[in-house]
Amino acid sequence: MKHGALSIFSALALLAVAAGAQATTVIHAGTLLAVPGESPLSEQTLVIENGRIAQRLDGFLPAEDFGVSAELIDLRDAFVMPGLMDMHVHLQGELGPDNDSEDLKFSNELVQMRSLMFALRTLDAGFTTVRDVGSRNQEMYALRDAIDRGWIDGPRIIAAGRVGITGGHNDVSGLKHELMELYSDESMCNGPYDCRRATRNAIKYGADLIKITSTGGVLTDRATGTGQQMEADELAEVVQAAQRMGRKVASHAHQEDGIIAALEAGVDSIEHGTYTGPEAIKLFQQTGAYLVPTLLAGETVKQMAENSDFMSDAIKAKAIRVGTDMQGNFGRAHAAGVKIAFGTDSGVSPHGTNAREAVLMHRAGMNEMDILVSATVNAADLIDMSDSLGTLEVGKHADIVATDGSPLERIEELLDVDFVMRAGKVYKR
Repeated sequence: MKHGALSIFSALALLAVAAGAQATTVIHAGTLLAVPGESPLSEQTLVIENGRIAQRLDGFLPAEDFGVSAELIDLRDAFVMPGLMDMHVHLQGELGPDNDSEDLKFSNELVQMRSLMFALRTLDAGFTTVRDVGSRNQEMYALRDAIDRGWIDGPRIIAAGRVGITGGHNDVSGLKHELMELYSDESMCNGPYDCRRATRNAIKYGADLIKITSTGGVLTDRATGTGQQMEADELAEVVQAAQRMGRKVASHAHQEDGIIAALEAGVDSIEHGTYTGPEAIKLFQQTGAYLVPTLLAGETVKQMAENSDFMSDAIKAKAIRVGTDMQGNFGRAHAAGVKIAFGTDSGVSPHGTNAREAVLMHRAGMNEMDILVSATVNAADLIDMSDSLGTLEVGKHADIVATDGSPLERIEELLDVDFVMRAGKVYKR
């Protein structure tokens, strides 16, 4: 009896292992942009095993050639390319008239549930990897880790730890002083050595990168402008402390003085970069830092400021000015050869509409292929994952999206992604 029970248990265990094993998937791609920046290929077969690309072959080969249980996904009439990546999102919220009341009423647990909803909308839109650059840290790290473990669905998350100065854009604003004291935390710092401490502290508790704010911001509810706020010695200490511990630094920056200060300190990316001018462009070229433009955020806050009443006068004035100026300056920076990584600031704009950034980039003068490169190859380079993301080459993660038409001919095709796979798992088709 005991032996029989063990045999049944062993058989069930083997079945469970077999069920958990990922079967081979075969994709027939009518048009395949395997490496953005290179010419697309026709009539290709992708073979996916254990969440990675095992083979790429010419022609449409039968699925049974790769095993009796191989699954065929027919994308012969589609444009197939690597999963899109958004380098600037805020998954925990979404800008609107109810922001203040939600912050006061929603528990951390409910915010986490909403974050999952926004993450799923982002994945459904074809964005298989995102860089979250400003959220309640532990909740975002938990969401990141749960997705990595396969417990829940969502895009791959690279999560930042925030470091900011007291009263700066990263700090809490627009509330009565008792609440500002309650919401202040150890990520705020003053002076170079305190900012060194804050950086090390953020890394200790799980940050994949450090997010700083070298200038003021639009949504800070104070009339403190959008010029430089962090001092050069504070910026230098943050960058050095992060680099010592193997982390990159992304800096929010609008006015050129703050962009220049952050680039001189050695940051890896400038977020927004609204007033990037000739001197900043030279530093971008010298340092190789990326510009993450977030044109969608500028357009969103401008429209909200002009057509709604929930923003304070201080925010409205900044929103209209920045939103108006952002696109033209981006176009000049791109034309000068500044490296661009795709980013939207989703959370300011509605989650799931990330691809609207591509349309705005195109209007600003960026061609379709360069836009796709920014959202794949360049984004992977910015997060140091070029060995596993950004192209559909053998050995890399099977992060794959498909559209009916070619975004190389009409960038608006990205607004309606029809197929989404992340790490070999199909989420939409």
